[in-house]
Amino acid sequence: MATGLVGAVVEAWAELRIHRTRVLLSLVGVAVAVAAITSVVGVGAIAQQALTERNEKGGGRPALVVVSAFNERTGATVEPDALEEALATTTERYSIDYASWNNYAQANVQLPTGVTLVESRSVDVDYGTMHRVEMAHGSWFVDADEERLAPAIVVNEPFWTQLGSPDLRTNPVVEIVADGSVTAVVVGVLPFAYIGETPSMMILDSAWRRIAPPVAANMGPSASYELWVPPVIAAELVPLIQRDLEGSFEEGVTASVNRQDYLAYDNGDPLLPFKLVIGGVAVLVLLLGALGLVNISLVTVRQRIREIGIRRSFGATAGRVFFAVMMESVVATLAAGVVGVTVAVLVVQNPWIRSMVGQGVQDLPAFPLEAALIGLAASAFVGALAGLLPALVAVRVKVIDAIRY
Repeated sequence: MATGLVGAVVEAWAELRIHRTRVLLSLVGVAVAVAAITSVVGVGAIAQQALTERNEKGGGRPALVVVSAFNERTGATVEPDALEEALATTTERYSIDYASWNNYAQANVQLPTGVTLVESRSVDVDYGTMHRVEMAHGSWFVDADEERLAPAIVVNEPFWTQLGSPDLRTNPVVEIVADGSVTAVVVGVLPFAYIGETPSMMILDSAWRRIAPPVAANMGPSASYELWVPPVIAAELVPLIQRDLEGSFEEGVTASVNRQDYLAYDNGDPLLPFKLVIGGVAVLVLLLGALGLVNISLVTVRQRIREIGIRRSFGATAGRVFFAVMMESVVATLAAGVVGVTVAVLVVQNPWIRSMVGQGVQDLPAFPLEAALIGLAASAFVGALAGLLPALVAVRVKVIDAIRY
């Protein structure tokens, strides 16, 4: 069987070389269509990664679980220290490696234009990983920042611009003021998030709680704790975390544990319309290429009727003839498919294309293997489809009539 397959492929390739001028134009269409299909899948992988990272920056990586607790009798939230202590036991029990506070507040900051009420957020070091925080300048918090006497802060571009865009290597400082004054060191700058963005800053939660009483303008109404857990066990883990937390407090304390990353809400594939339109055009081009190949194959078979008859008279079976004729189309379209996949790889891996489609993507994906496999499979399918009719014509030829042809 293997010998017969190899022989059929070699024979098909030899016939293609003989008739290469005839099949070239039809194969160009097939190669273009395969390149289009493969490119759509490859570019779609980059666009999907860009969309995924954008969602993860906003809602956190899957599965992000947000935890808070409050007393039903008093309506007050549980003290952060108590909640953190209870969560420390929980994170250790379930081997949760990433956790962070996420508390919104406001603070008065001395800027060159005067004292400004700045939106603030107190977080932990792990927050940067959990939300894919990207830095425009400087760096994100590190564990050593927990020990700073002058708290480290990460500010956004408008905040940094109002400071005069100082070189972060000089350790620029700002004053957080209210009843007292605290000096903070700017260690990083976040990129612009939207037009009209106002100054804001982030600070480590441990530092915020240390300086908040004398300087906070308005503390956030509640503090939430975020956990990054494996998505495959998130559904089972959420009720367990809630049960353990409520068991750690006195009666009347209710824990709220909810998954809030983007995968918690199944909105389908947002790139599906784009993929369907481009894929549909590519399929149409493939079918047109197949139609041209069918016409050329039929003409070629008609010219080879005498040859087919002689082969049948020497013992070639109908199946052998059918397979040989069909393989000519399959080998031709596979060759065109290889060319199309090569072109698609060059296009998708082009630095300009990757920078345009994957702008701001931290983890650019490699060219997806499934894209190449889809392209080659599509070309082989079209070849088999195009070779079916000529192969049937070749099989139905009567030996005696073919020899007299």
